[in-house]
Amino acid sequence: MPNVLVRDITPETHAALQRRAEQHGQSLQQYLAGELKRLAERPSLDDVLERIERRRGGRVGLAQAAKDLSDERTGR
Repeated sequence: MPNVLVRDITPETHAALQRRAEQHGQSLQQYLAGELKRLAERPSLDDVLERIERRRGGRVGLAQAAKDLSDERTGR
């Protein structure tokens, strides 16, 4: 199985990751392996934008999109 070495992280970052691993009852290596797997499974922004571009269908104007977003944020 491949290995990954991460250098030059701050002590604060290391400590935060160690705490998270402990909270999940895992070693730091187990926790980071799980997080890296989760990250790798998520589509990248470029992938998402490409998928959106390939879709065909309705179009929403900028004014309607802004109104819909505003309504969603205010709970209307």
